Amino acid sequence: MSIKPPTYTLDHPEIRESVSRLCEEFPGGYWRKCDREQVYPGEFVQALTEAGFLSALIPEEFEGSGLPLSAGAAILEEIHRSGSNAGACHAQMYTMGTLLRHGSQEQKQQYLPAIARGELRLQAFGVTEPTSGTDTTALRTTAHRKGDDYIVNGQKIWTSRAQYSDLMILLCRTTPREQVEKKTDGLSVLLVDMREARDKTLTIRPIRTMMNHATTEIFFDDMHVPVENLIGEEGRGFRYILSGMNAERILIASECIGDAKWFIEKATAYASQRWVFGKPIGKNQGVQFPIARAYAQMRAAELVLREAIRLYDAGENPGEEANLAKMLAADASWAAAEMCVQTHGGFGFAEEYDVERKFREARLYQVAPISTNLILSYLGEHVLGLPRSY
Repeated sequence: MSIKPPTYTLDHPEIRESVSRLCEEFPGGYWRKCDREQVYPGEFVQALTEAGFLSALIPEEFEGSGLPLSAGAAILEEIHRSGSNAGACHAQMYTMGTLLRHGSQEQKQQYLPAIARGELRLQAFGVTEPTSGTDTTALRTTAHRKGDDYIVNGQKIWTSRAQYSDLMILLCRTTPREQVEKKTDGLSVLLVDMREARDKTLTIRPIRTMMNHATTEIFFDDMHVPVENLIGEEGRGFRYILSGMNAERILIASECIGDAKWFIEKATAYASQRWVFGKPIGKNQGVQFPIARAYAQMRAAELVLREAIRLYDAGENPGEEANLAKMLAADASWAAAEMCVQTHGGFGFAEEYDVERKFREARLYQVAPISTNLILSYLGEHVLGLPRSY
């Protein structure tokens, strides 16, 4: 029996169709092999690069497509809706924004065209540290200026894709915390070319996790970074990182919506095709209603996400909407994942159905790139006017 997937309101339909066709070349078997062997999906990333999808948000003057954030969201959503995973490369879309918004004209001209052509990869984002976690202002990685270089020492963790990236956006402290008036001051952003430093003054150690996420911890030991690679002004790096958070949350929310749609379509098809006691299991309300509820939850999150995208592309600062979209979309994808496993019963745990893989991948977004608790704290303080909780 052929099951027609639910119809959703789509933006950028041509882009979505192109992404969907590309993803057909990387079916479940490809992702299962990568997952089983903990292998980076390099062929998939290369195909996205060659098709121009990873340079969609780079302005045309730097050889990109110059598309709005809504196009990036459409690309990432469609990747996840197809059953693929954009985690191997999605950071390039939002880390690139730090360089684009705050870098010098010389920096942008030097790096962005090469990134757009696929000659350079900017996919590593060095912010989180083992001792500070989400308290970014407490980070201990330091950069001391010596002549024409910054000398970097410290450690980062959960720096995904570092092994497969040429460049890294690095947040470090250039002025000791006790010497600044505000704890958010004294942090700076460096654009690190990891190719020369790797295995010398920069050590990358992979971290094996419950999903194939290519994440690492990184150690800096007197690593030299040219002063000319400072992005923006020294000491204002925390503001630069924050300015990209709305885009990051919107793009991650788009992936979550894509995952939710994949789970819903997978469960709908299975519930219609799987017969038990002489009828399809989808005829039972105990099976049908959870699927319908997951769909309703996904659609509600999607509508908030579309509002966040609309405001962002209009040049506004949708902090509330971006945070809401990320939280609600992550909740929707996780609820859909739970529902999909339950619908499939024992087969939901079988590797060949891809449900268990996607289930593990969907769990990540309750925690990263920002935890649900921090979003609730943001809403409590900045939207509802409650006292700061941390």
